[in-house]
Amino acid sequence: MILENAILDVVPGQEDAFLAAFAQARPLIAKQHGFRSLALRRCLDEGQGSRFLLQVEWETLADHTEGFRNSPEYQEWRALLHHFYSPFPVVEHYGEPVLRD
Repeated sequence: MILENAILDVVPGQEDAFLAAFAQARPLIAKQHGFRSLALRRCLDEGQGSRFLLQVEWETLADHTEGFRNSPEYQEWRALLHHFYSPFPVVEHYGEPVLRD
């Protein structure tokens, strides 16, 4: 299992429009080969209400980087969401936990 993490800084004042667009975009990623789950969390720290954490679980790294990113659905995802970000997010991928309680 691979965990994709991205901190999404949404243009202030566009949070509601972003969440509506994300709800529209979610099925595009959910039907991808290797997709396992998705969580979108809003930052609770003061002054960070336009920051979100996106976490997506994939079966393999290639399911995200080659499969989804090269799919027609990714082009729709981009059109729906990418204009909300400033700056554009850094996406990182993590493997299985090396320590867990």
